[in-house]
Amino acid sequence: MRQGTLPPVIAIDGPAASGKGTVAESVARALAFRYLDSGSLYRLVALKALDTGVTLDDEARLGTLAEALNASFEDGRIRLDGVDVTDAVRSEPVGAGASRVAVYPGVRTALLSRQRAFRRPPGLVADGRDMGTIVFPDAELKIYITASAEERAKRRYKQLIDKGNSVTLDSLLRDIRERDARDSARVAAPLKPAADAIVLDTTDMTIEASIAYVVQRYRALGLSGAC
Repeated sequence: MRQGTLPPVIAIDGPAASGKGTVAESVARALAFRYLDSGSLYRLVALKALDTGVTLDDEARLGTLAEALNASFEDGRIRLDGVDVTDAVRSEPVGAGASRVAVYPGVRTALLSRQRAFRRPPGLVADGRDMGTIVFPDAELKIYITASAEERAKRRYKQLIDKGNSVTLDSLLRDIRERDARDSARVAAPLKPAADAIVLDTTDMTIEASIAYVVQRYRALGLSGAC
């Protein structure tokens, strides 16, 4: 439930390539809310580790990187240490690395307050894997977006091919299944719907229908941004 005059939050969680980021960003735009792509923070930790030679199984050093992360999000661009890394953080190696570093409690703890700081008027739409369970347990609306692994692989395949990347559908499907297993089995904030979340299976839905559904559910609450 909403606490005092804190701005409202819509928490959108889900597995890799479920479309949660596209839905969340579009919902934020429709409601004129702020937007948090929490996955970018973990991707930035992975990118920083890869750039500095920190292995992805060194929890202590990864936690230190997360605490000192010099990142900014402005005008749809992501910067790390002042350098535009918007495209770099979307690469498949960095995405896979983000899933690996996210299993460590030290990394998650280091990024928790940074994520909560995005909660500012008039409201926030936050997407990730533990927005509704850990980061914003008092969110007014919690949506867990999912789709079959096969459909998610097809979506990711199309995105990457359109960008000129050379990938195979089989490799993407294997990667998605491995990430699902890793994210669901981790001790720290495992991937799962919040007890009070609405599960939205988008396997047979268009992105437009998914966006409209979330906007409608929020507006049905009859809430506005914090005063």
